Parts: sequence; C-alpha cells; structure tokens
Amino acid sequence: MSPKTIVTITDAAAKRVKELLARKPENPALGLRLGVTNGGCSGHSYNMDYVDDAQPGDEVVRDKGVVLYIDPGALMHLIGSEIDYVEDQFQSGFVFNNPNATGTCGCGESFSV
Repeated sequence: MSPKTIVTITDAAAKRVKELLARKPENPALGLRLGVTNGGCSGHSYNMDYVDDAQPGDEVVRDKGVVLYIDPGALMHLIGSEIDYVEDQFQSGFVFNNPNATGTCGCGESFSV
C-alpha cells in the first residue's frame, strides 16, 4: 500500500498543521503523530502530538507539505481517512472523515469500528 493512500489531508488541515509546527521554534518538530486510543463514549479516540523523533514502525505520510507519522497500532483504524480542519463561530478543530468508523459520538471526539 502506498503511504499516500493511508490518510489524506485537506488544504485547511495542512495550513493549520503548518501553523502549529511554526509555533514550536524552540524545539522544532518533524511533524505530527496520529494515533488512536481506547476511550471516549464510542470506544476509540483520535490523538495528535508533535513528533521529535520517528518511532520504529511508524508509517510516514507526506501530503501538501506536511509530514504525518501514523502510529502502527492506529493504522488499521485510519486507512482511507481524510483529515480536515474546520472553523466556525462556535468552535474549531481537526475533523477525521473516517470510512472505517461505524459510529461516532455526538461531539465527534470518538468513534467505533
């Protein structure tokens, strides 16, 4: 499988990731790590964090000038997902459009497969 097919990132999400990485000048990050943890009202939650060092087994996705490191344990949950960034008058944040999710909670913070 090509890393390009694991996840994609929209222009809005790429712009926001670049802004976040630019705010970390004292210890520049290589990119962002995407992971999935057990928890949330639907069973699984997405998490994102700065990457200072790549971990063995990470899948690396380069898209729109952004480098994403996919935790190997999250890979099966994220294949085919699109990451977007949405801002409106009440909230802003990353949104995962995940074709593997069979359900999501009302706030969109967790999902089930």
